[in-house]
Amino acid sequence: MDLGLSGKVVLVTGGSKGIGKAIAKAFVEEGARVAIAARGKEDLERAQQELGNVSIYSGNLAMAADREQVFDALIRTYGRIDILINNVGGSSGGLAMETELFQFEQAMQLNYLSAVHFSQLAAEVMRKTGGGSIVNISSVFGRESGGKITYNNSKAALISFTKAFADEMIKEGIRVNGVAPGSILHPTGNWQKRLEQNPEKIQAFVKQEIPAGRFGSVEEVANVAVFLASDKASWVVGATLNVDGGQSRSNF
Repeated sequence: MDLGLSGKVVLVTGGSKGIGKAIAKAFVEEGARVAIAARGKEDLERAQQELGNVSIYSGNLAMAADREQVFDALIRTYGRIDILINNVGGSSGGLAMETELFQFEQAMQLNYLSAVHFSQLAAEVMRKTGGGSIVNISSVFGRESGGKITYNNSKAALISFTKAFADEMIKEGIRVNGVAPGSILHPTGNWQKRLEQNPEKIQAFVKQEIPAGRFGSVEEVANVAVFLASDKASWVVGATLNVDGGQSRSNF
């Protein structure tokens, strides 16, 4: 299916590895002009070598100044942005009573406020150039407990923001949606590390918790994100779609 993305300018945050890199690759295959942003310059350069014709921008995306620097550089290069994928994220801490307050703050900065800030920056440009699409990568654990509490909280906020911002911006031709992945296996992810450390425990987890009977792949998340960003999803506004093989226990 031709998604009509050829020539579109796309920014993928956290695009140097994992889900973000898979999303960037999918856009490249659709003929889009793709930029990826992340903190590690070496990871960005490796991704650029693998993906081919993509632009790379290095910055600590948990910091507002770095986000502005990355975005300004993108606009200087391309003059516009058509699609924003807010993918950058991470988790830290443990049980609530064992987690320092600053770790909650860090999670909100990286997982939530980075998406809010980039969305504001992108929407300001998109409203002048005829519209666009924003896709926020959250998690099924933004709807229910399962991951680390700092991660759950920030991803829940992101799902709420997605709906509120979508209702605000659709009047200006900007669609905002989200993807909520379940447990995704890839070489640089936490599930791969856990699988290597205790394969029997993780295999039991998959059997018990994922009705599809396996981990998801980064490509399966990327396919949904790219579709949502395209005009083929023109009547999808404010939705956050689970991509989880049935793992989520929620029915909405």
